Amino acid sequence: MPEPDRSADKAAGGDLFDRLPTASPSLPKPERPSAPAPGSRRAAREARRAAAATQRAAADAHRTTPAPAETHRSAPASGQADASSARPRRSTHIPMGARQAGETPLDDEHRGDEHRDDEHRDPVPEHRGDEHGDHADRDDAAHAGLEALFAPEQHREVPRKSRRRGWIVALIVVLVLGGGIAAGGAWVWSSFGDRISDALGWGEPKDYEPGQAHGEALITIEEGDTGRSVSSALHEAGVTKTDAVFYDWLIAENVSITFHPGVYKLQKQMTAAAAAEALQDPATRMENSVRIPEGGTVQSSLPLIAEGVGIPLADLEAAVADPSVYGVTAQSLEGWLFPAVYTFDPSVTAQDVIARMVERTRESLAAAGVPDAEAHRVLTIASIIEREARTADFAKVSRVIRNRLDQGMKLQMDSTAQYGYGELHAGSASTSEEAQFDANPWNTYVIDGLPAGPIANPGDAAIDAAMHPADGPWLYFVTVNMDTGETRFSESYEQHQQGIREMQEWCSAHPDSGC
Repeated sequence: MPEPDRSADKAAGGDLFDRLPTASPSLPKPERPSAPAPGSRRAAREARRAAAATQRAAADAHRTTPAPAETHRSAPASGQADASSARPRRSTHIPMGARQAGETPLDDEHRGDEHRDDEHRDPVPEHRGDEHGDHADRDDAAHAGLEALFAPEQHREVPRKSRRRGWIVALIVVLVLGGGIAAGGAWVWSSFGDRISDALGWGEPKDYEPGQAHGEALITIEEGDTGRSVSSALHEAGVTKTDAVFYDWLIAENVSITFHPGVYKLQKQMTAAAAAEALQDPATRMENSVRIPEGGTVQSSLPLIAEGVGIPLADLEAAVADPSVYGVTAQSLEGWLFPAVYTFDPSVTAQDVIARMVERTRESLAAAGVPDAEAHRVLTIASIIEREARTADFAKVSRVIRNRLDQGMKLQMDSTAQYGYGELHAGSASTSEEAQFDANPWNTYVIDGLPAGPIANPGDAAIDAAMHPADGPWLYFVTVNMDTGETRFSESYEQHQQGIREMQEWCSAHPDSGC
């Protein structure tokens, strides 16, 4: 800008500007010294960096020419060249004690200097002009540390194939450990889940609430029954909620009960305590009553009748000796003592008892539409069905029997071999080798067609299934789970063998389940 003309002002008699004081020149701003002040933290830090650079240079002098794969190391970022030249090369391994991502740990001497220089002990940025320098340097270090963690190929001096193998191995280890934890947790829960739920109060209550009892339920207690077997009988009759709750209650309350044989009338959905009280009440025991179970035999039924009705066993054995007395044209009354609960007058005789059971069988045959001439045959098939399957599978087992008979195949039913050899009540689902090859008129592994007669007492459902088989091509079946009765049906021998292997595996895992 040009200077103003002051001549007119002087001529006018006054040099106003000459009387003003002359402005002093601006003081120069001190430039940041290029070298740090001796003894400062910056001087100590740069000395450390210089020493590290010297060590690195010495190491580089002894290092062999790097492999081609090592030429992919990243170069310093723009604007950081001056700093990177003084920094030691960052390693993918960050030693314990490093306080900042990517920061190398200080030795004891330098730590002492740092403590004396700065009580906060924060890493000092290279340009310490303001707080922004501190934050920027820390952010850069943290970012570099994350890069070293997630992109090690930029820093590690190893071939790319080795890096890939390392990541794969690490991933496999993580998956194996994670899978092991998950599998272990699944095993613990499957083995002890009920106990854990009970301990924490998560599980469903195992006992009914008081006041829910209703209806009528009959249970039979046999000679020699214990608390455990009675507990199961109560659950099966619908009296208690779970199989073991009654037995568990006896143990927890330290209660001792003497169980007398007989038929007891209780209610459904009772508490374990209420059921125990009812079983000790003489009024609940039905006098002159007996329950004949499905699948039982003459041999197993007569002792029950003797206990429940009070008739001597010898009298009952004499009463069943001649089937013709009851109009049955067969070698024995096997299959004719219908499974049900009976109550008799105190004056009843052995023959009266047997006659009533035979008559009840005829009622069931008539309900299923069985002609009198077919009664023996249908009862024989129904008795095999009753012994071989659960109720839901009765009609399918009936079809297997019909299909095998139609094709001229041997039935090969284990229950018939066991009955003929005297093993039916041995408690095993499998036939012994002796029973399988024993030549008797009931062993369908040896004979053709049906056995000589019924092998057990069939109920209504089995008799109906014998008359009305399901539609299907099945020729084989095998029970693969003895606890649930789950059964595999197949039309080829190869499929049947698969089912047998499944059954054998289950039996191996459950050696005490009656296989």
